[in-house]
Amino acid sequence: MKRTIAILSIVFLLASCDVLTGVLNETGSGSTTPKQLTQAEVAEGLKEALSVGIGNVVNVVSATNGFYNNAQIKIHFPEEAIKVKEFCIDAGLKNQVIQFEEKLNRAAEDASKGAKEVFITSIKQMTITDAISILKGNDHAATDYLKRTTSKQLYDKFYPVVTASTSKIMLAKYWTPLVTKYNAAMTITGGQQVDTDLNAYVTNKALDGLFLMVAKEEKNIRIDPIARVTDILTKVFGSDLNPYNKNK
Repeated sequence: MKRTIAILSIVFLLASCDVLTGVLNETGSGSTTPKQLTQAEVAEGLKEALSVGIGNVVNVVSATNGFYNNAQIKIHFPEEAIKVKEFCIDAGLKNQVIQFEEKLNRAAEDASKGAKEVFITSIKQMTITDAISILKGNDHAATDYLKRTTSKQLYDKFYPVVTASTSKIMLAKYWTPLVTKYNAAMTITGGQQVDTDLNAYVTNKALDGLFLMVAKEEKNIRIDPIARVTDILTKVFGSDLNPYNKNK
């Protein structure tokens, strides 16, 4: 995660309007800064850093236990079926509940592997106006842009992968007995039965977790520049116009 923070931090340091104005308008007279940067160069640096950083985020969450061992994005028993969980634990089925939640997260990890392609396509289509707006925006401006431009495509891409994954790992093997036992009890007591679409649930939770990690990175990395891995990133973020350089 530290490398993700290092690379992505390069992107968001220009969120300050003062820094952006300096990068775009500095004449260079009496200054030690590099030659004047064009808006196209700033946009190129943003796109490059986003592409590398997003790739690393996706690699982290799509790895085994990328969801399951991360308390912030771990997928738990469906909220609308929480009574099923409580009933099953009381009925001595705690191990089955634990196994079920593990399988939910495995499906999300499988689906997340396809996110990078969708994100990269959106980043490539970003206009100069989009890039400048993100640089001038709030702590989650880039995340908001990616949500707006990729959510539908990601859902459409994730859902069939989740469906295949839940089938492959026989998620129904864990879910069906739990729900059947619960619904049978509800038939006797007159309680409300449960019929949760697990594939839609996992897909939505996987997207929520993915965007949460992107937003968390974006917010936390603005003040921690430690890597400039290409010439364009060095040009955009290495000048004295960057206040973090001045304070070193």
